[in-house]
Amino acid sequence: MVINYPLLKQQRYSEVYADVAAVRMAAPHPIILKVILETAQLTRFEIVAGCKVSEAAKADFVKTSTGFGGPGATVENVQLMKSVIGSHMKVKASGGVRTVNDCISMMKAGAERIGTSNGVWIMEEAESLEDATHTVGDEGRKTFSSY
Repeated sequence: MVINYPLLKQQRYSEVYADVAAVRMAAPHPIILKVILETAQLTRFEIVAGCKVSEAAKADFVKTSTGFGGPGATVENVQLMKSVIGSHMKVKASGGVRTVNDCISMMKAGAERIGTSNGVWIMEEAESLEDATHTVGDEGRKTFSSY
C-alpha cells in the first residue's frame, strides 16, 4: 500500500495510522504488508514519522518508492529507514535501482529487498561480474556474493 503521504506531511498521524492499520487488519499475518513511503516526496522527519507509523500498525516492510513519484531509492534514505525500524521490520529499496552496484549499495545501506524493472539486465551483469572474478580471484567474488 502507498502511505497517505499528504496526510503524513500534515502531521495527521492518527489518520495515517488508521489507514495502514485497516490494511493490516484486512490482510493479517502471514500476508506481507509493505508500506510505500514515496521518500522523494518527504523530508527526513516525515520519513522517520512514516516508518514509525508503519511499525506501530504492524507492517512488515517500509518501501522507498513506487518508482513513479520521483527519483526513487537513495542510499541515505534507506540508511535512515533502517536506522528507524531496526530489526522490527524490513526495508525494500525501489525506484532507480538499475545496476548490480546499485543493488549492493542499497543492501549495504540496509535494504533486504530490491524492487527494479531491470532485474534481467542486473542478473546478466551479475553473471558477467561473476565470470570476471575468476580472473581476479576470491576477493572479487566475495564482494558480490556476500550481498
